[in-house]
Amino acid sequence: MTDYPQLHMLIGGEKLDASGRDALDVLDPSNGEVIASLPMASTGDLDAALENAENGFKSWRNVSADEREGILRKGASLIRERAKDIGAMLTREQGKPIQEAIGETVYCAMLLEFYAGECKRNYGRTLVRPAGQRVEVRHEPIGAVAGFSAWNFPALNVMRKIGGPLAAGCSIIVKPSEETPAAGIAIVQCLLDAGVPGDACQVVFGVPDDVSRHLLGSPIIRKVTFTGSTAVGKHLAKLAAEDMKRATMELGGHGPVLIFNDADVDKALKVMASNKYRNAGQVCVSPTRFLVEQDVFERFRDGFVEYAKGLKVGNGFDKDVQMGPMASERGPDGIQSKIADAKAKGAKLLAGGERVGNQGYFHQPTVLSEVPTDAEIMNEEPFGPVALINPMAGYDAMIEEANRLPYGLAAYAWTQDPKRRMQLAEEMEAGMVAINSGSVSAADAPFGGVKWSGYGLEDGAEGVMACMVSKTVHEGS
Repeated sequence: MTDYPQLHMLIGGEKLDASGRDALDVLDPSNGEVIASLPMASTGDLDAALENAENGFKSWRNVSADEREGILRKGASLIRERAKDIGAMLTREQGKPIQEAIGETVYCAMLLEFYAGECKRNYGRTLVRPAGQRVEVRHEPIGAVAGFSAWNFPALNVMRKIGGPLAAGCSIIVKPSEETPAAGIAIVQCLLDAGVPGDACQVVFGVPDDVSRHLLGSPIIRKVTFTGSTAVGKHLAKLAAEDMKRATMELGGHGPVLIFNDADVDKALKVMASNKYRNAGQVCVSPTRFLVEQDVFERFRDGFVEYAKGLKVGNGFDKDVQMGPMASERGPDGIQSKIADAKAKGAKLLAGGERVGNQGYFHQPTVLSEVPTDAEIMNEEPFGPVALINPMAGYDAMIEEANRLPYGLAAYAWTQDPKRRMQLAEEMEAGMVAINSGSVSAADAPFGGVKWSGYGLEDGAEGVMACMVSKTVHEGS
């Protein structure tokens, strides 16, 4: 166990605590106990953040690309140096095992290092014209950005909100989740300590709808970027549309996994089962609907059940724990409701299915099999440690089911057939597809979905370009 820091906002480089402000209790998901008091921004605080963001943009955009790169690289170095401390904060407030939390923090540094390089890879172009004429396409920072991040990756989600804008030359006001605030504050503090001006990168908290309406109601904000549920994403997209603000929406998923007869079943089991229960299944790209060709169904199902039953569940700080608690009371409550509905409609419960203990938000790793498509859990993202494993007749049926839902974030497939791999890459409706792999994320690769899973991209060069506008300059003699 570790101490948890006193919480504060960061507005104009100043630390503002809960003194004289409304405050919210932050809970430890391993026991439900209050661990800190989080300050909630007043209207005056948000107005100050907006004014700072406007000034911060004017100055930060004019910092040279070389200098911006150096500052971001220094920020990444500080994140690496502080990774164990930040990881401990993250585990305390969110629950995931400490090594996962430290790994998440280190990934933030890797992503920031890539973004730092993008400061000098912001290439425009000059178009071919007759002598005496010149046409230049320029990429310029869009302006002040408002970022809203989710609780499941308290450090990484914040980095995805601030890294692209800062590399592009924008200012950013970020609101981490009020349920998991400390890791995000610590990530931003690394940037400030590295030399990012306090008015270019700020942290606020508050009632989410109040904060989003206030920030997006200001003409100072030119872009919104959000990670979270589809329902909230649609709401924010409507607010952004009222003032024609640009938006990046990284929303929910319901990841299909296609296991074909010719797959390396042992490898698929090892990779996908561990991925399913990573962060207690609270991952937007989590593999969830396992669609298994009939000849290998029993082998895959039985191996998955064995893995689920063998997982060690407990406090994220305890040695050898493989899965921590869910992040809040909503998690196990929601999972229990969906499991009950699936069983009532004929699904077979093969592992787990129950809460663990009477303290905290722990839930057993769960496997449901032969789940009918009208079950709630087959249509709404469970966002928890539940795998749904169904036998399938063949390719056409598997593709149809994979693409049936209005979500399209991540999709997975396992097959040895080269022609089929090409066909899957083309036909699976998702922003990210992994074939014979469990990874859909890399610092230099774009991250985002299609359909109800959102639009716009983070990470990669696209994550910086999402914070730029293109300007065409025509010159005559």
